[in-house]
Amino acid sequence: MKKVTLLCGMLLALTTSVAAAGEGTNLRWNACIGDGGTINRNFACDTNSANHVLVGGFELAAGMTDVSGNEIVVDIASASPNLPAWWHFRNAGTCRQNALSFNTAISPLAVNCADWGDGLSVGGVGAYNIGARGPNTSRIVAATAVPPASLAALFAAQEYFSFNVVINSAKTVGSPNCVGCLDPVCIVFNSVNLTTPVAANNRRLVGPANGFDSDFATWQGGGGVVVQGVPGCGAATPTRASTWGTVKSLYR
Repeated sequence: MKKVTLLCGMLLALTTSVAAAGEGTNLRWNACIGDGGTINRNFACDTNSANHVLVGGFELAAGMTDVSGNEIVVDIASASPNLPAWWHFRNAGTCRQNALSFNTAISPLAVNCADWGDGLSVGGVGAYNIGARGPNTSRIVAATAVPPASLAALFAAQEYFSFNVVINSAKTVGSPNCVGCLDPVCIVFNSVNLTTPVAANNRRLVGPANGFDSDFATWQGGGGVVVQGVPGCGAATPTRASTWGTVKSLYR
């Protein structure tokens, strides 16, 4: 596991933009990174009733005012040549169409991370793009926003909660079921664009906020992932940015 994590971190440095010190994204299972969220989730794949929660957050190197929303990109890549059916969500006819959900409710147990929207943000997933960067990949595109009268003032060196992605275990066992739950997978919080009423003041964060690995989490160890010929967890993160216009078009 340590070797896989080290390789992931090394590749992240090559495949993402370099973030300012203390600025970037965080992704962990069950809790914010500052509240003890874990980097890996091992699941025996023996029940249809378990929920698996990915918690996304970010940190700033310098404060920011009038923040209106978060434009979120999360990339997924499997160790198998093709993305397993167990990871096929949302799109009509997929094996586990309703097994992925998204919310903006910070855990009541959170201590060291703060809700950037102070409980007022709402949002959802605009698209789940299977094969976004190859047959073993997918991409979550989502957005959150607060009301115009509740723009946020954010501070440097504070971990902010952005979202929860909840993956349930429907169709893991029994009949019908969807294959691939045991396959290793890497999940990267690719980027978050912090929007403001003035587009020129927006700030896009990429790369880990803490150390070399805070922007990704793994499933079943995450080993063996290769994306477009590049091995390692960091290969799941492309350098291409998604514009707000692209995000908005997904809701039309």
